[in-house]
Formats: sequence, C-alpha cells, structure tokens
Amino acid sequence: MAKIINLAELDIKKAGEAIRSGQFSAHDLTEAYLEKISTRNADLNAYLEVFTDALAQADEVDRKIKAGELSGPLAGIPMAIKDNILIAGRICSSASKMLTTYHATYDATVIAKLKQGGVIFLGRTNMDEFAMGGSTENSAYGPTKNPHDLSRVSGGSSGGSASAVGGDLALVALGTDTGGSIRQPASYCGAVGLKPTYSAVSRYGAMAMASSLDQIGPIAKTIDDAELIFKTIRGQDKFDSTSTDDLATSKIPAKFKIGVPYDLLGAGVTEEVRKNFDETVELLKKQGHEIFPIEMPNLHYSLACYYILMPAEASTNLARFDGVRYGCHVDGQDMIEDYFLSRGAGFGQEVKRRIMLGTYVLSAGYYDAYYGKADALRRLIAEDYRKAFAKVDVLITPTAPSVAFPLGQNTSDPLQMYLEDIFTVPVNLAGVPALSVPTGKNGTGLPFGLQITGPHWSEDLLFALGREIVR
Repeated sequence: MAKIINLAELDIKKAGEAIRSGQFSAHDLTEAYLEKISTRNADLNAYLEVFTDALAQADEVDRKIKAGELSGPLAGIPMAIKDNILIAGRICSSASKMLTTYHATYDATVIAKLKQGGVIFLGRTNMDEFAMGGSTENSAYGPTKNPHDLSRVSGGSSGGSASAVGGDLALVALGTDTGGSIRQPASYCGAVGLKPTYSAVSRYGAMAMASSLDQIGPIAKTIDDAELIFKTIRGQDKFDSTSTDDLATSKIPAKFKIGVPYDLLGAGVTEEVRKNFDETVELLKKQGHEIFPIEMPNLHYSLACYYILMPAEASTNLARFDGVRYGCHVDGQDMIEDYFLSRGAGFGQEVKRRIMLGTYVLSAGYYDAYYGKADALRRLIAEDYRKAFAKVDVLITPTAPSVAFPLGQNTSDPLQMYLEDIFTVPVNLAGVPALSVPTGKNGTGLPFGLQITGPHWSEDLLFALGREIVR
C-alpha cells in the first residue's frame, strides 16, 4: 500500500529532507505523484505521456542515496518535462502530429544536468504545438485545463507543465519561454515561473521555435524551488554557442528602487488585474521599497515587433520538418508533393499561420520593410530597458492582462490571443530575465501573477524581491 503523503504541503526542500531522513523514499514520493496523476490527468490533460519506468528511476535513486552516491537537494525529486525538451530514448513530439513517433537520440543539456542531480522524470507535458500559442489549445492532443477551474485555459505554451505544478501532479517542471510561455501559464495556474537571461541556460536539446528568443526555465511551487532548478541548469555549454558562464551575482539592496511603466497598464488590462497590481504596489511601499513611474516608449511596439521576428525565425527552424528525414510522411506523386502533403498533414493551423507569416516577411521585396525594421526596433526596446535600469533596480507589471480566460474564448481570434503577451514579450526581445510570482486569487479562485523584470544576470534580484511579495 502506498504511503500517504500530503503533496500540497511539499516543496523541494521539504521533500528532499524527508527522503534523506528516511521519512519516505523517492519510490514512495514518486508513487504518490503517479496516483495523483492517475486521478486528475484525465481532466487536466497536463501529461501527454507518463513514463512507465518512473518507479524504476526512483528505485535506482533510492539505491544511490543509500550507497552514498547521491546526496544533493534534487535527489529523488519528481519532475515534469515539457514535450519539446529531449530525453534520450523517449518520444518528444512538441505536441504535434508531425513528430508523433519521434524518439530523442540524446539528452538536452538541462536534462543531463538534472539526471546528474538525481531527478526523477515523471513524464512529458502538453503544450501548444511547437510552442506556438498562449493557451495550450493549439496542441494536437487537446487542450490542457486550468487546475483551479476546468473551464479555463492553463496558459501556454508551457500549459501542461504549469497545470501539473499548480495541480500537484509534479513537484516542479521545466518549460520553455519565447514570448511569455513560462511566465503566463505560471501566472494562470498560481505557480512561480522564471524566464532566465538569454544565454544563461543552454538551449541544446530544446526544439527551436525562435532561436534568438527561446529560453528554458523552471515552473515551481516556490521561489526557492525555482532558484534551485535555475542554478542547477544554468551555465555555459559547448553545444550551444550562445550560452555563457557569466555567474555574476547582484548586490541585493536593503530596499529596492522599483520602476512601473504605467503607460502600459491601459486598455486591455482587466479591472481586477489592475486592482491586484495596485494593491501589490502599496504592499511594496509599506515594506519601504521606492516606486518610480518609468517611461519606456518603444515597448508599445513590442507585439508588432515580436510577431514579425518570431514567425520569421520559426518558419526557418521548422523548414527541417519535411517528412523525408524524420516526422510525418505522406506519399505523393513525387518528392515535391510528398513535402507539401507531409507538412500539410503534420502541422496544425497556428503553426501553418506562423510559417506563412514568417516566410512572407522574409521574402524578396519585404525583408527590409518588415524584418529589417523589426530588428532595428528590437534594439530600441533593449535600449529602453537599459535606460530604465540606470534609474531603478527592477521593473514590475502584471504578468498577464487578465486571469485565465475560458477555453475557446480566443481560439477564433488570433490577434486577441496575441494581446495576452503584452507584458511578457518585451522581456524576450531584450533578452533580460523575468520572474512571475503569484499575488493571490480573485473571488472565484483564479490566480493573479506579478512579473518582476531585471537587467541581464539579475536573477538574484528577482528572487529576492519575489520573496518580499510571496510569503
């Protein structure tokens, strides 16, 4: 009979201490999560696959702990992995029909680091197909639902990971973030989500959507857990030339200078989100932190900039999925028809839309008019952040303009769906880090999230201020 463990009360520190003290084993903890998954995943659709060897992984970890071969804080910790991060020998589909039977041939660098720490992988989580979406409704395998309200979205594109953590189907999870895909679902599901500084974490082994924007990061129950995972997976990697080993730490001020770009908090932000944000600002003032209005004029153009650059990179990265080398294959009359039929059958509607947008802005006669101008604007957005951080330590905004919205509400209106990224997208364009922390719930139990953004390599600042907010 499985040992009864209160999963809702656990974080990594408590679970690790209990495993090391013998209160329960990694096997016991993994079994408890598998039982929770068996009762809730049918409703949530957070996992696309639960690994059948999870208990065998746990038994091996227990053996190593007993033999003194493993003693770190992650030994025996069950974790969920987004379905676009490679684990050797396992299916990695990016929630697409294109890769239904694709088995990874190697471990992503972040997976190799977590394996070394003794993490147990519970399964692969649902997502928007090839990370293209903000609600996990674009998955080829059905939407993931919000653990706080099954009629609402979990957010996206890392919605499965956020739902798993928010619904206690995993202690911690990995996601990827190209324009808010860790922070927004973390906000919707009441979790902590970190988008690290670009290049802080190797992207090797993560299926690329937009290579200059993508980052891997944690979704966790607490700030301490997010920090531990980040510090485990960060660092330079010979397989990712953009990664760096800059381990600079920030000096934590006794009282923060906090900037608020109030001109962004206008149309589109719901009344309840604005009220929750203003209450959090007042809390920070009472704690002695200073609040400064900050003007960042180019951030108003972030969405337009992002939805040119991101599809351009995505259309290039997804060109490799041709039905010949790997992936979905449909026979045609010749190789060209094979190619068209395979991509037509393998890709979903949103992926096709972004490939078409990206191909258009990169085409002859339009490259300078669209892509070139967007790339120049990206540098102006980064300069807005540089100027802001010359005056303040961090910036804060809501993570999203609304709480989790109803399933199906925005599926027929892509532009409205894209507007959900208004606060998260600028961060990726500038390459700076941002942390989403929960700031309570509304009257119906739906979580709010606050986004804290800092200069490059200031994750320590984000964690420190986040602890002031989440107690």
